[in-house]
Amino acid sequence: MMSSIIPLWEQAAPYAAAGREDEMPHLIPFIQPGSESAVIVCPGGGYGGLADHEGAPIAALLNRAGISAFVLKYRVAPHRHPAPKADGQRAIRYVRAHAEQYGINPSKIAVLGFSAGGHLTATLGTQYDDGQPDHEDWIERCSSRPDRVILCYPVITMGSYGHEGSRINLLGEDASDEQIRAFSAEQQVKADAPEAFIWHTSNDQAVPVENSLRYALALGTHGIPYDLHVFEKGPHGLGLAENDNAVRVWSDLCLTWLKNQGW
Repeated sequence: MMSSIIPLWEQAAPYAAAGREDEMPHLIPFIQPGSESAVIVCPGGGYGGLADHEGAPIAALLNRAGISAFVLKYRVAPHRHPAPKADGQRAIRYVRAHAEQYGINPSKIAVLGFSAGGHLTATLGTQYDDGQPDHEDWIERCSSRPDRVILCYPVITMGSYGHEGSRINLLGEDASDEQIRAFSAEQQVKADAPEAFIWHTSNDQAVPVENSLRYALALGTHGIPYDLHVFEKGPHGLGLAENDNAVRVWSDLCLTWLKNQGW
């Protein structure tokens, strides 16, 4: 059930791009009555746009499965880092801070992302904090760590096998080696990183499957459980893949995984 748009900040959002100070990153809630869990959905678009078919239709799918959802409208180019990460972290904090209002368990908040939205999701799943207990803004007191992450043909690395357009839009043409490393999520996995569901197609020409494989390997190195599915064929940007009988099962697999996680 969709209701009104939720601005992430009451005032101007931090890290505004020049001339874009009035842009308001926001959440679109799809609250499922009786659900104790929620998934924040991050559409893809190479950090240059947001794909509609990777937003509301995914939230509707989650609602049909009895799960509440929020579609995140995070900032993209000309905004650069740290704006998208700030939007994602704020979204998690917001949902957690308002968990009682929405009937959600604050320990059952996942993030799901496609392509560059998958990169943002992986970033949120590797770069998080416990919140600032003395912050004047009570939302900032909440943890920004997602409890689970769902990665759909994600951009993971900013290095080899990465997606050049996403890298340029997020970090600029002259990204330093330090920035490349910091935003290559496979190099940032920590021992307490959240469990993950990951899917990709092996012949993805836009974002190579090596992105998902590298993230799975990094999780395995730290002993973190993951569920990885690689389908033989399918172009990038499939979303629900409703017209691809082989790949469309990803959503059933994902929902089963969530159910087995107690969601």
